[in-house]
Amino acid sequence: MHPALAIALAYVVGSVPSAYIAGTLRGVDLRKHGSGNLGATNVIRVLGPKIGLIVFAFDVAKGALPVLFFPRWTTGELAPVWTAIACGVAAIIGHTRPVFLKFGRGGKGVATAAGVFLALAPLQTTLTLLVFAVVLLSSGYVSLGSLMGAVMLPVLILVTIGPRSPIFALSALVAVFVFWTHRANIGRLRRGEENRFGKGGAPTRSTAAMVAIGLVVVLAVLVAARFA
Repeated sequence: MHPALAIALAYVVGSVPSAYIAGTLRGVDLRKHGSGNLGATNVIRVLGPKIGLIVFAFDVAKGALPVLFFPRWTTGELAPVWTAIACGVAAIIGHTRPVFLKFGRGGKGVATAAGVFLALAPLQTTLTLLVFAVVLLSSGYVSLGSLMGAVMLPVLILVTIGPRSPIFALSALVAVFVFWTHRANIGRLRRGEENRFGKGGAPTRSTAAMVAIGLVVVLAVLVAARFA
């Protein structure tokens, strides 16, 4: 398979709108409910934690699987690591601007990016996601956990792999991307208006704990697959 085809397929995989599909199956257009975002957090808010965790796992897999497998099936002079990185970027773009929704707004890309980096740098990503879980459980803000994770991952990769690694460059670019997609959340955090688990009808802290536990379980399975 040519690398260009692998990248295109990764974009298509990333474009599968799991949150939209989950909402449609329940007769709900999530773009018109909750935050209007097609991500796992909004699914949890509108449809409940069980469906939200399934959507989250699917979104992580959308990033991890193309990176893990597509480079193995490609031929040509492009190094596998560059094919993997390109496939990861394509999957993230697909999640945020899915072709199946006519390139309209999808999710913010955090879960899919987590899957990409779990395949590229599993240890560093697992540690980052533990930081995300701690921030989520201590503050109640998913957005704050995502932003902290976006900062933590390039730092960990810088320390453990080094600044010359293309994975570090990608992690830095994705961090900027995450801050960009969360710019409205940053504004609400600064004003004290951000939605928070456990308040104002949002899911409770026990739900947040379920999210964190589910996160760790899903990531542990993917890490095991990475080294299988």
